[in-house]
Amino acid sequence: MSKSITIEGREIPLDKEGYLRNLDDWSPAVAEYMATSEDIDLTEAHWEVLRLLQDFYRQFELSPAMRPLVKYVGQQLGADKGRSIYLMQLFPPSPARVASKIAGLPKPTNCL
Repeated sequence: MSKSITIEGREIPLDKEGYLRNLDDWSPAVAEYMATSEDIDLTEAHWEVLRLLQDFYRQFELSPAMRPLVKYVGQQLGADKGRSIYLMQLFPPSPARVASKIAGLPKPTNCL
């Protein structure tokens, strides 16, 4: 069964797990809505990681699982942010899964 949300007057279809069916439907307003549904208030630290995730997806055409996400964040933002605990604080309980959803990307293939 599919679901949908209405953001800024547009009906946006979601898959059964709440990920966007069409990546082109993503907007900052959609991200805010999805973050709220995950009990996350987006800060600049969140947006920084979300933009990196979208860059990762454009570069590799897949959503990163946790280990590649940590490595990529570390390479792009420095070792202090490229740590599991930092990402876990931003996107609990599963940074790769939750951040991918908010960034409008597909669910990482090996996330539960």
